[in-house]
Amino acid sequence: MAYYLTADGGTESLRARIYDLDGVCLGSKAVPYETRFFPGARAEQNPEDWWQALIAATRGAIAEARIDAAQIEAMAYATTCCTVVALDKNGQALRPALLWMDVRAHEEADAVLATGDARLAINGAGRGPVSAEWMIPKALWLKRHEPEVFAAAETICEYQDYLTFRLTGERCASLDNVGLRWHYSSREGGWARGILKRLDISDLEGKWPQRVVAPGAVVGTLTSAAAAALGLSPKVKVVQGGADALIGMIGLGVAKPGQLALITGSSHLQFGVTEAPIHAPGVWGAYPDIVYPGRFIVEGGQTSTGSIINWLRRITGGTLDLAEMNSKAEALEPGSDGLIVQDHFQGNRTPYTDPLSRGAIVGLTLAHEPHHIFRAIMEGIGFGTRAILDAFKAGGYSSTEITAGGGATASRLWMQIHADTAGLPVRIPASPDAPSTGSAVLAAHGAGRFASIDDGIAAMVRPGSMVEPRPREAALYDEIYHRYKALYPALKTVLG
Repeated sequence: MAYYLTADGGTESLRARIYDLDGVCLGSKAVPYETRFFPGARAEQNPEDWWQALIAATRGAIAEARIDAAQIEAMAYATTCCTVVALDKNGQALRPALLWMDVRAHEEADAVLATGDARLAINGAGRGPVSAEWMIPKALWLKRHEPEVFAAAETICEYQDYLTFRLTGERCASLDNVGLRWHYSSREGGWARGILKRLDISDLEGKWPQRVVAPGAVVGTLTSAAAAALGLSPKVKVVQGGADALIGMIGLGVAKPGQLALITGSSHLQFGVTEAPIHAPGVWGAYPDIVYPGRFIVEGGQTSTGSIINWLRRITGGTLDLAEMNSKAEALEPGSDGLIVQDHFQGNRTPYTDPLSRGAIVGLTLAHEPHHIFRAIMEGIGFGTRAILDAFKAGGYSSTEITAGGGATASRLWMQIHADTAGLPVRIPASPDAPSTGSAVLAAHGAGRFASIDDGIAAMVRPGSMVEPRPREAALYDEIYHRYKALYPALKTVLG
């Protein structure tokens, strides 16, 4: 028997899983870590926490799977994207990592857009804006505001690359991450040197990992120290993964042109597969080759989704019973008795790409209870997804269904709201843990078990259920959606 180790390094925890060649998860273990939040929409994590979480989670997953660790022949992992790390020559972090949702670099993002470089076509057809979440704005912020850290950094990379270094000793980046967030192009000469030169930050290129490896290719094997820490053989192959949401596409089986993935968690991401590049306002991409060779990916995203539910639990004292909330919220009519939520609690990723936009709950009365707000949050997030799909359609991309994965799929109500607000059926594969399943496909492919990623999907991703939109509710939501869309310009006027 052969088994595959995966890790999903998320916003709140790292979860390791063990899979077999049929795509069955045999063991799983999650280990949480801390995020520290600061004024100005800043969020940071300690990279050492990721490594310790990987060790504990790996050992826990192996114990639960009850397998011989010597039978694990490869591993692959997916992590949050745009979580930027500055490392010294020994690979130690010089400061806490800037988490993906950290948008302190919004002025630097404006500076990137102002370069007018041709690579910016992936930002709304060059019209932008550029997101403050991305690599170059964050690195530029470090150079401007913490020049001693920038100067001392031997390597500036992402969460994904940090784990790769700790596992293999290789300073290696994923084509998935760099093509998605670093303005790297596999078809136009690699690094975005024009942007760096115009920003007077050309020295950043030398700090980036110079080896770029596509998802599914082997980076190397475990170092003896890493193997001992994880309880594995040093012969285990480390196979390149990438950004959690993009690897999640593989785990959902979204690989053919016209298919659309909705990856849910602390945030929502929408990804479509195309045969040709699409560049349009309000749409990110299209990115070539970053998941599947010869195919392009178009993207949209919502910065705060599941994290808004966590916020609601936190401000209600942590006692919110999600099962009870779902039951009560399901009994409400669409519109939550007059409530509309703008889901920009940590800014807007698309279609506006506005880091300074903020969340709002509009229409509150003394009659409203927590379950009204709970449902209104779900509806606001559903409307945010529809706004992204509208931008896709205006840019020339559309799909006939949504394939969803991640934490929100545990709520049948939320999936029904997504189907009703979008007016599209929502498919939920048998295994909703999309980044982990996708990582397992990549690990097995890298180990030589499948000739292609597509073959791995056919063998390891299993079909599941379908949630159909309801005509009456879809019509009601269509009217409420237009009021939701009016909130952004109205609140922009008030908040500036």
